[in-house]
Amino acid sequence: MQLLAITDESGLVVEADWLGRAEAVHRQLRPQLPAAYADKMRRVFADGGRMLVATEAESVVGVAVYRIYQNTSSGIKCYVDDLVTDEQRRSRGVGHALIEWLSDTALRAGCGGLSLDSGTQRTQAHKFYFREGFVIPSFHFNRTFE
Repeated sequence: MQLLAITDESGLVVEADWLGRAEAVHRQLRPQLPAAYADKMRRVFADGGRMLVATEAESVVGVAVYRIYQNTSSGIKCYVDDLVTDEQRRSRGVGHALIEWLSDTALRAGCGGLSLDSGTQRTQAHKFYFREGFVIPSFHFNRTFE
């Protein structure tokens, strides 16, 4: 398995072919992404998002979308928007490798750790996050507008 950054530090797509290959795995977590996937992701990258993929042979087996920013509650922060392993390749170390790469990147950037949100229904993902050393330090509240 290899890890490949799809974007550079400024958010520019440096691996357009791999971005296209990432779509099917990314949609396993985010099926609501628009049909114009690459355009959507470029907007996310322009807004601070970055992408990393795990590859085997010519296939994407895992995707991480993350961002590093500052806020008033935790200083420099690495937030993981999306973390998904291809459902056919789970429990083979892909998610762990992505978390380790993200942790190293966050440490180099001066972050105190990684944070992410996970839907309450994703109990298998929660087991993985606990094994990887994540804790639940707070509740995330949402108010939707319709």
